[in-house]
Amino acid sequence: MDVLTAVLAILVAIAILFEIARRLGVPYPTLLVLGGLGLAFIPGLPRISLEPDLVLLVFLPPLLFGAATESGIRDLRANLVPLVRLSIGLVVFTMVVVAAAVHAAIPDLNLAAAFTLGAIVGPTDALAATSVFRRLGAPRVIRTLIEGEALFNDATALVAYRVAWPLAVAVGGTFVLSTAIAGFFVAAFGGVAIGVVIGLISGEILRRLDDPPVEVLISIVIPFAAYLPADQLDLSGVLAAVAAGLVIGSRLGTILTPNSRVLWLTTWKMIGFVLNGFVFVLIGLQLPEILRGLGGRPPIHVLGLAALVCGVVVVTRLVWVFASSLLPGSPRRIIAARDPRLATRLTFVVGWSGLRGSVSLAAALALPAGFPERNLILLLTFAVILVTLVGQGLTLPAVLRWAAWDGTEPDGDEATRARTTAYQAGLDEIARTRPDWPTHQPLFDRLESGLQDRTRHLATEDPDETEERRQERVEHEEIQRGVIGAQRSAVIELRDRGEINDQTLRLLERELDLEELRMEG
Repeated sequence: MDVLTAVLAILVAIAILFEIARRLGVPYPTLLVLGGLGLAFIPGLPRISLEPDLVLLVFLPPLLFGAATESGIRDLRANLVPLVRLSIGLVVFTMVVVAAAVHAAIPDLNLAAAFTLGAIVGPTDALAATSVFRRLGAPRVIRTLIEGEALFNDATALVAYRVAWPLAVAVGGTFVLSTAIAGFFVAAFGGVAIGVVIGLISGEILRRLDDPPVEVLISIVIPFAAYLPADQLDLSGVLAAVAAGLVIGSRLGTILTPNSRVLWLTTWKMIGFVLNGFVFVLIGLQLPEILRGLGGRPPIHVLGLAALVCGVVVVTRLVWVFASSLLPGSPRRIIAARDPRLATRLTFVVGWSGLRGSVSLAAALALPAGFPERNLILLLTFAVILVTLVGQGLTLPAVLRWAAWDGTEPDGDEATRARTTAYQAGLDEIARTRPDWPTHQPLFDRLESGLQDRTRHLATEDPDETEERRQERVEHEEIQRGVIGAQRSAVIELRDRGEINDQTLRLLERELDLEELRMEG
């Protein structure tokens, strides 16, 4: 009952803190961490330990899968080079600089252990940043970079972590670069391969079903079906879950019915909200236990080390982001051609969006009991999470407003173009099918003019409905479904040709799904 009480208390806290964050206009993950800190010091409240395996095996796969299904493959592909720089290059750079700084500050700490700390604080958590972007608005390329980085840099950091920490507890703690590089590529490509296969198989299974609850239940199993085999084979379970999500997400428009798709997206939105809420509150709850593990280390020394690591993490990201933005293929160059000042400010936004979260803390907690300076590494990790989530998270809205983006996307308004194409496809379908239904011209007139009187033609359970009336209703629904289907196919074709991204497709797809569901009552 103690655990149940704690879980219920956390659920209530998540709801209250989210509403407070919404009213204050701050990222809700930031407030959830602070709320967890507050709960940690309430006497008598049952404690819940954040088991590393719980995060890495239960929380992480569905969170990454859900984020991947919402990501646009076209935008990820278009920004592949800068994404590789952030998700691989920046993680490695952070790892090296943090390791050098910590090793210099604590000479007794072997280099492999220092590299382990660097790998732990390397990956970012995009949720707090993207919650700000969606509320205040940010260029699509910025959202793609931050979300794509968070999808893939977990794999880089966790592979480096798995290579480094066994060496840290071994005699000598020798870090072999060739072993690390070979291990990374094997784990990465193997994980992606497993994820793609699971995604394709799952897509074919879902295509053959027409039962929304069953399809949503299968969707909850998919991330674990990708993550667990990869993890058991010492491959990247993270990339397996991401790859499966990208494959499924790119096919949602063709493998699910409108009913299933609406239920799927609603369910996954709730899953992501609850899981993220639990993780961020549980992060805050860990502080008392971490402090107890420090023993008699002087507070001034600990604070100095925490300030050093936090400063290195923040500054390293800014340096890397600005330096890499000068290279070919950088989005900054595209934006600078129109507005150099805006390009510089948006580059700073990317550099300021390196917030850390659950993966870093879970990796630190997973260190074995005999790991060198384990408790200190735990505290330094928590400090980085707190400084980035709270310090940078609370100031990110002000930084984004300072950037003064005017709302104009470099490639124009995709949603308007997509709607224009969808509406034209509907009109073309009306023109094509008019001769086939000569007795239903008034309906075609209403559809064509946009004045749709849906209530007269919804499915009904009226026992007095005549056969003629029922047949008329069925035919009307068939006509309207044909028009909606033509619009949906046209929008999917735009996405397949690379003219719009998956987010735009999802927006219009939802509008068409809801229109079709209204027909069904």
